[in-house]
Amino acid sequence: MKGYFGIGAERISKPMNMGALMRTAHAFGASFVYSIDAALPVRSVYSSDTSKAIENMPYYNWDSIDDMALPRGCQIVGIELTDDAIELPEFKHPKAAAYVLGPELGNLSPQMMEKCHHIVKIPTKFCINVSLAGALVMYDRMVSMGKYDLRPIMPGGPKK
Repeated sequence: MKGYFGIGAERISKPMNMGALMRTAHAFGASFVYSIDAALPVRSVYSSDTSKAIENMPYYNWDSIDDMALPRGCQIVGIELTDDAIELPEFKHPKAAAYVLGPELGNLSPQMMEKCHHIVKIPTKFCINVSLAGALVMYDRMVSMGKYDLRPIMPGGPKK
């Protein structure tokens, strides 16, 4: 699989959610993780990351959207449940992406939504946990970007 990705959250407030997101990002091979305007002590993030992801990839803790420093060509993909967002199963992931999720009790800020190159929604009836949403996005990226062969229509049958 070519390219790279990072994943983070804006205004996240629960250390265990950030730790779970970091651990999952580590498991899926993310290049970096980040938070923007996090409402939690950085030390608590480190203690809630049981896989020690931050010993294996960078963690950026930006104070504001303006402080974000992403690699050239990296597209910001907002994950938000809005009417006009692209549904995740129909989204073509960019080769270089920084996925951003909103806080536990809210949405991505209007400033972040404006900065995003794409807004994508997970087709659920209502919002789900931040770390679970991140896991679904990373899984979809891995599957849709060609790491695996297409699945057969039926066992032993032609691939769709």
